[in-house]
Amino acid sequence: MTLLVDIRKTLSPFVIDVRFGSPDGVTALFGKSGAGKTSIVQALAGLLTPDSGRIEIDGETLYDSAGGIDVPPEDRRIGYVFQDARLFPHMNVRRNLEYGSRRNRPTATGNPSFADVVDVLDIGDLLARQPLLMAEPLAALDADRKWEIIPFIDRIRREFRTPIVYVSHAVDEILQIADTMVVIVDGGVAAAGPVDDIMNRPDLVRAAGDGNAGSVIPVRVERFDDAYGIAALSFDGGEFQVAAPGLKSGDRLRIRVRARDVSLATSRPRDVSVLNIFDGIVGTVSDGGQPQVDISVKVGGAVIWSQITRKSLDELGLSAGSKVFAMVKAVAIDRPAVGPQNNRPAVGP
Repeated sequence: MTLLVDIRKTLSPFVIDVRFGSPDGVTALFGKSGAGKTSIVQALAGLLTPDSGRIEIDGETLYDSAGGIDVPPEDRRIGYVFQDARLFPHMNVRRNLEYGSRRNRPTATGNPSFADVVDVLDIGDLLARQPLLMAEPLAALDADRKWEIIPFIDRIRREFRTPIVYVSHAVDEILQIADTMVVIVDGGVAAAGPVDDIMNRPDLVRAAGDGNAGSVIPVRVERFDDAYGIAALSFDGGEFQVAAPGLKSGDRLRIRVRARDVSLATSRPRDVSVLNIFDGIVGTVSDGGQPQVDISVKVGGAVIWSQITRKSLDELGLSAGSKVFAMVKAVAIDRPAVGPQNNRPAVGP
């Protein structure tokens, strides 16, 4: 199921002017607070009317200013999970779910039954309870709780084949569930494409408000050292050793290596605590005259970004083509930076 968005809406203090398309799967709208992400989603749901443009889902036109089409929200059959309370407080969980299911019209691929939804969300024991109202539930959770909740979103997409537009300014959430990423900056689309490609652009990540730019690398779990709690993750360039208990051999993952956690050396370090040391070649040096510079290092078929000071750049004499050794601490790649990719096509080695 595909989504096509081409809309314009004047909102103080800026204009929403976006054009993007997304294939089947989870599309993440990524950007800092106030960038316009929520306004875009409201336009998709029919809660905000654009000044002009077109919205199309799987060939069905929901909005077309030129054609005078504006399908009412209740007829768009789009589910919307708000940040604030949108449940009926006088109804229990079962009755709230049943209320929404009354508008669930049959489709060519079939809709999930009430029992299917309860099973996937594992909420059978909660049906008699009154609803728990949460404002921005994931934003308030620690990493371990997010790890428990986010897989449900991925399971919904896989089992019900439901396309999802996911709004977030948290990279760890996007890495775990998204296929496509749309970077929203000041009401416009700065970039759109596969998550791995977008996240490997430090300039885009920083423009969207995340200062922890770095690399996203597809890996496969090769083995696990129970004695030390270290997993060996192979990629097209070598093998990471990561402190990540709970992983299983054969799992395919994305890991995020923050540029600020990558040190560079011109000779192989000896007698150091760093477990991950890779031979590499400097690809690009982004020196904008700031105290820090971004350096891309080619390691096999992968790219690892490093952020170092301009002083270190000059003292090491680095430029495109320089041979370097990239060093990444095993503990620098923490659990929130690792997301399961078993449901997606095989990538990496």
